[in-house]
Amino acid sequence: MTDQDKSAPDQAAEPQEKSGIRRKDLLKAALVAAPLPLLVGSAAPVLARDQAASGVELTPTPEACDPGDPPTRQQTEGPYFKPNSPQRTSLVEPGTPGTRLTVSGYVFGLTCQPIPNALLDFWQADVNGAYDNSGYRFRGHQYSDAQGRFSLQTIVPGLYPGRTRHIHVKVQAPNNPILTTQLYFPNEPRNNTDTIFHPSLLMTVRDVAGGKEGTFDFVLNVRQNPDPPDPPGGTWTSGTSYRPGDTVTYGDVTYRCLQAHTASPGWEPPNVPALWQAA
Repeated sequence: MTDQDKSAPDQAAEPQEKSGIRRKDLLKAALVAAPLPLLVGSAAPVLARDQAASGVELTPTPEACDPGDPPTRQQTEGPYFKPNSPQRTSLVEPGTPGTRLTVSGYVFGLTCQPIPNALLDFWQADVNGAYDNSGYRFRGHQYSDAQGRFSLQTIVPGLYPGRTRHIHVKVQAPNNPILTTQLYFPNEPRNNTDTIFHPSLLMTVRDVAGGKEGTFDFVLNVRQNPDPPDPPGGTWTSGTSYRPGDTVTYGDVTYRCLQAHTASPGWEPPNVPALWQAA
């Protein structure tokens, strides 16, 4: 990533973000086939992909999607960001100390459709709370897959003075602005005193064999076409040859063929009265 604006060191003042909203129920069966991690701590937000919403384009934050919804925020990048991180999905090397952590989720746009090939650039402190400013330990970028999914292998970052436990990330859909934000861990005592912390950026975290798993869905301020409506049912089929007198159903209505023709998209019975007549 080369075109980010540098932010001031971590501080309480943050710009309002233009990303983040809700997900709709319709997408889940195909995208979220795997069991979801259990919620750890009542403060952790429900994942975006589990939120119900209509097919209408959603309002980006800072305005809430629905009354009472927490806003999704952009946050400062802090003083430790470095461009040109290596492309990799694991920040862990053999012998790396620390509790192993997998962070995974999805990248969505305003109508909750997945965004493939979104850039995600992560950086964090090591187990002792130190950033590698001379090299690229615990720094790396990757791209979401065709379903908008990402997965990062890392460790639980250590603490350092003035901050709660967190992971930095920049997320960018192709040819769109960059979202800079931070991810947080539930049930951290310093969440109550860190002036940058925001509960809407809490990951959902659970303990697993060998470490922890965290999940978080990013929703970017990217306009998308709403999901296409389901086609109406019926016996009319594109590519079929019809003769005068043939009858079909389309959208619970029966039609009688007036002229011989081969059906094609755009020639659905309601659209071509020269070919079809409601019976």
